[in-house]
Amino acid sequence: MTARISLDPPRSLLFRAVSWYSNRTFGKVIDPLRATAHHTGVLWAGARFELAVGRWKKLDPQLKALAVMGAAATVGCSWCIDFGYWENHRHGMAPHKLRDVPVWQESDVYTPLERDVLAYAEAMTLTPPQVGDELVERLRTSLGEAALVELTTVVSVENMRSRTNSALGLTSQGFRDRCEVGRPPAESRHDPAADH
Repeated sequence: MTARISLDPPRSLLFRAVSWYSNRTFGKVIDPLRATAHHTGVLWAGARFELAVGRWKKLDPQLKALAVMGAAATVGCSWCIDFGYWENHRHGMAPHKLRDVPVWQESDVYTPLERDVLAYAEAMTLTPPQVGDELVERLRTSLGEAALVELTTVVSVENMRSRTNSALGLTSQGFRDRCEVGRPPAESRHDPAADH
């Protein structure tokens, strides 16, 4: 599938600035920036918002990564999954946990808390949301209220990202080819016996 919007936007000063930052941070200009650069107000608001989201630190980063990846997998955003594999792999997340996100319910690589985070991300992302009281209570008890609010909000943020990228036809940009997580989940199931 090709993008449903031109990825060659007008070269505004703001686009040049975020392109420089993207190249420096990710090694290329990411397609969501190219797509939103057609509307300078959206690009500016999105850049400021993403910088603010990046400063939230109440939730464990690996739980946050699983929540974001779980929401992206539920929406089916191939761009977000591709980027998420690469981004979280380079920050030290276990490759087998990244690979198994799309099949988390059948996987044995997650702790009970990680499974609750993935279940919450999926339940929030369904339309309509299907979040149950017992799940929220377990998360509130395990994480505390501030981290639960952060978890809830990062899942909402990822829904916005994934749904926008999917609607605009943005697909994999080759990020996961740059790390060992490049195999599809069905071919790369983690074998716990191999760890011993």
